[in-house]
Amino acid sequence: MDALPVTSGELLCLASSLAFSGLFYYLYRKKAKALARIQEAPKLQVDDGLPDLLSATSGQCLHYVALEGIVLPAKAALSSQHHEELQGVIQKLVLKEHRLIWNSLARSWNESERVVSEQVYTVPFALASPSAEAVTRVSVESPLRAVRLPLETVYERFQHPTHGFKDLISHYLSGEKPKGLLETEEMLRVGASLTGIGELAMHPDGTLHLQPPADGSNYFLHLGDWQTLLAEMESVSSFWKGAAVLCGLTGVAVILYALCQAYQQRRHKQEQEEQRREFEALWGSGNTATESGEDASEDACIICLTRPRECVLLCCGHVCCCFRCYEALPSHTCPICRSPIDRVVPLYQA
Repeated sequence: MDALPVTSGELLCLASSLAFSGLFYYLYRKKAKALARIQEAPKLQVDDGLPDLLSATSGQCLHYVALEGIVLPAKAALSSQHHEELQGVIQKLVLKEHRLIWNSLARSWNESERVVSEQVYTVPFALASPSAEAVTRVSVESPLRAVRLPLETVYERFQHPTHGFKDLISHYLSGEKPKGLLETEEMLRVGASLTGIGELAMHPDGTLHLQPPADGSNYFLHLGDWQTLLAEMESVSSFWKGAAVLCGLTGVAVILYALCQAYQQRRHKQEQEEQRREFEALWGSGNTATESGEDASEDACIICLTRPRECVLLCCGHVCCCFRCYEALPSHTCPICRSPIDRVVPLYQA
């Protein structure tokens, strides 16, 4: 059985598409599993009925729950470095350096960034009910272990550097040009509406705690309600699903193309074999005619000058060679006019 006519580029494309399809499908299944867990989790709000609810459960624990509440600090809150009136419970300060790097292949400047410093500060905080009458609070444990920190940008400033003439020359010689420093401050502000998805447990002292699940499930802290988080995760899950399907279809297309090429090659070989049989029959009649003494010098092949001309080259229509010389041609072009040969048919002379 002949091997499939697949080039190295097609093999690389097939392997890459199948590998990426498997990777994207794994990410899709991971997101879909997390999405199903959130959909099945009980949806609660912080109120005075939570202690009674947990007391009635086995182990005084809900292993996976979506809890909505208002952020309040357990002690003193953090103050913004740039807006003193803003207070929060999580603060993230990031300083990034932006540079332009010369790409000799593309002949252009490409932008790159590097984190110069990153500092995260937290204070203990809890989720409380929006109602002023409710006194129940749920302490949020290990907020830095959440899938994504629920922060909003409260300050952003880009500082452009000043360059002298010597600096510009050194930049072009080194291939690196500083663009500036980006300073940002992000905070989880006091009073923000927060949804926590994790394990809700009551400790022996009667306090309530929202903590990372013991079974390793995703721990979420999200600004807003759980429906918004669900919509975002559905969008991400659909993206990975579409990417997996697209890569899978690309691999299937490569396989179908290879099979089509193999079919065309097999059909071409069958046609060549049929032509060979026809010409073999023609050679038999030609040898009989030669043995009978007929003069075939005028109809001799222009290449070997021994055998008679026995094939018609199409599409030009020249009759100039025998079938053996046609097969020996280095390129499929007519020896007379150099036109490409689409196909060849035997010449029958009465």
